[in-house]
Amino acid sequence: MDDRHMQIGEVAARTELSLRTIRHYEETGLVIPSARSQGGFRLYTETDVARLMVIRRMKPLGFTLEQMRDLLDATDRLDGDAPLDPAERAALLERVRTYQQAAAEQVEKLRTQLSRAEDFATTLTARLNRTAPPAGTQPDDDTP
Repeated sequence: MDDRHMQIGEVAARTELSLRTIRHYEETGLVIPSARSQGGFRLYTETDVARLMVIRRMKPLGFTLEQMRDLLDATDRLDGDAPLDPAERAALLERVRTYQQAAAEQVEKLRTQLSRAEDFATTLTARLNRTAPPAGTQPDDDTP
């Protein structure tokens, strides 16, 4: 990936995460800035941004920080330069597969919730349309 360094503000804008959230993920060890400027500012690379995006996508699906850490560890090892024996590689792939399946299940639950919410909103809209005065008319002034 690109080795260009970005300050935390640019990373926050790109990931749509707050500075506080990015710092929290650093404190918990999920994402460590790749470098520091001479003035001590955090500097991030595209790889760091990609890690933050994984975290950002996992959070609304209900994954814990520990689960995020576990998945990032597995993907780091799979993507790393260190050779993996076949059994270790298979175990890492199984860990990733477990998270993929959990994510797919959570997405399906969210689709169900969204469908129910849309049905509810449609029901309310229909209710309002049945009882609201026609557009452009005023309600009677003599009603209490």
